[in-house]
Amino acid sequence: MLEHLTADGWRALPMTLPGLDGQDPDRASRTLDDQVAAIERVLTQASASTARPVVIVAHSGANAPVSLVLDRHPELVRRVVWVDSGPVADGSVFAPDTPEDLTEFPLPPFEELGRQASLEGLSAEALERFRDRAVPEPGPVLRRQVTLTNDARLAVPTTLVCCSIPSAQVLEWAAAGHPMFAEVSKLDHVDVVDLPTGHWPMWSRPGDLARIVAAAATSPVD
Repeated sequence: MLEHLTADGWRALPMTLPGLDGQDPDRASRTLDDQVAAIERVLTQASASTARPVVIVAHSGANAPVSLVLDRHPELVRRVVWVDSGPVADGSVFAPDTPEDLTEFPLPPFEELGRQASLEGLSAEALERFRDRAVPEPGPVLRRQVTLTNDARLAVPTTLVCCSIPSAQVLEWAAAGHPMFAEVSKLDHVDVVDLPTGHWPMWSRPGDLARIVAAAATSPVD
């Protein structure tokens, strides 16, 4: 997706969250706080300010650290784009049943993973590349409870890119208070865009996702 954005003249700063860098010898001990600090450093690198807020694009498990960043620095974010994901609620834990002695959680077999997150649109070659690049999730990140205190985060304009779950279903679940999307119903400004594919649209439909992100970045707030 990055090459599509840069080809169209956008400045994009991709990042690998702490704990997911296979070259980091201490990655299994990285925490949610480490991930938040890393995102904050990228905001600084992007010269984010109240006069020049940035757009954050987050996918899947990045929702916890990005939600924390929005809680701490809502004034620095012009819009957040959630890709087949969404903001987490105060008190949430990514994997509350994770044993204390589990240091990391590896990518499960695709048959099992496909029951948790859609693999639609990924070729055999893409799946092989996925497996080769996969890095286990650090246990400390999975067990950490999220604490949110700043309601200003709810005023940050939001775009939901709905891929494996249609937007109508997402909004229905949000209205019903489903834990996965309960926070969505509290947001002040929400745009929804359907991009039918699996949970990894940056691989299955990168050009289309880039166009959606670019449109969201320039979208006015009603």
